[in-house]
Amino acid sequence: MAGGINKVILIGNLGNDPEIRFTQGGQAVANFRIATSESWTDKSSGQKQERTEWHRIVVWGKLAELCGQYLKKGRQCYVEGRLQTREWMDKDGRKQWTTEVVAQTVQFLGGRGDGAGPRAAMPNGHAQDDYGPPPPGVDDGGMSGPPGGVEDDIPF
Repeated sequence: MAGGINKVILIGNLGNDPEIRFTQGGQAVANFRIATSESWTDKSSGQKQERTEWHRIVVWGKLAELCGQYLKKGRQCYVEGRLQTREWMDKDGRKQWTTEVVAQTVQFLGGRGDGAGPRAAMPNGHAQDDYGPPPPGVDDGGMSGPPGGVEDDIPF
């Protein structure tokens, strides 16, 4: 198979408020994490088990600005995008890497009672350049370094 499919769909809760920054060229980029959980009953003990997985999300352009405006820690959202792994050298010269979801679609779930804006689908179907990483040769304003933030507590 030439090529392949790289598609991620998640519904989860934000672990922190989005961090919004701008490249030197003025393009907005939002970084946040969402938690997804699964639960099951252990067959041998009968006890309920739960596992939470954290996902790093990166959003570019106007959609990033909207995420900064409407998303807050604990808010539920739907994210659709693709996986991307990037690497960098830390201050000690060691190679580091992270895998994140580059979102093309974000839907804010829940109502105004959740402390955020309207329940609405955000732009979808625009050119990849609108929401993907900046094209080669464009300065990303330091966004290619280590991801911001430290793991924090479960948001619920």
